[in-house]
Amino acid sequence: MPAPPILRSIGSGVERLVDRALCVLGAVLFSQLPEFMQQYLQRLEGHLDEARLQVDHFRDAASRSGMTLEQLIAGAGQNPDPAMGRLGAVVRQALERAGQLGSADDALRHASAWSRPFVFAAHADWTIAKATWSIYRPAVPTTAEGLAYAAVGMVLALGAYHLGVRAPVAAWARRRRRPAGPDPG
Repeated sequence: MPAPPILRSIGSGVERLVDRALCVLGAVLFSQLPEFMQQYLQRLEGHLDEARLQVDHFRDAASRSGMTLEQLIAGAGQNPDPAMGRLGAVVRQALERAGQLGSADDALRHASAWSRPFVFAAHADWTIAKATWSIYRPAVPTTAEGLAYAAVGMVLALGAYHLGVRAPVAAWARRRRRPAGPDPG
């Protein structure tokens, strides 16, 4: 038995409302990706500047002692004093950290708008990402990139709704409406 017209009308209205709400939700959520990555990049660059400053201090100390940074690391590692050995490891770690942060910064800066989320995922420093998220402030996208991400969010939200909810419900409803076949008995 088909649903009464008033119920079909209400169902249609609810479906349109859900459709529109999902469009807005998808647009708002996805438009925040460029903003989050921009705020992450600012924090990343702050960490990078600090790491480079630390390496410069070590390089300056090595230079004042008449050696290169590599010689300072090697000499500290060969020193019988355990504190000096640990200092060599600290200098090496600072140098590696500056290199890692520099690579991530360079990769993100040179990524296209469409590849940036994938580059971010591949090079993310999750400690910095968590710190960025903890103080993240949403922003209204006013760039072409933000608007493009909003459009992608709308399409993905609607696609997920139509393919994951609407289509299976419609298929189920069609199966229920099919008349039973002839009675074999």
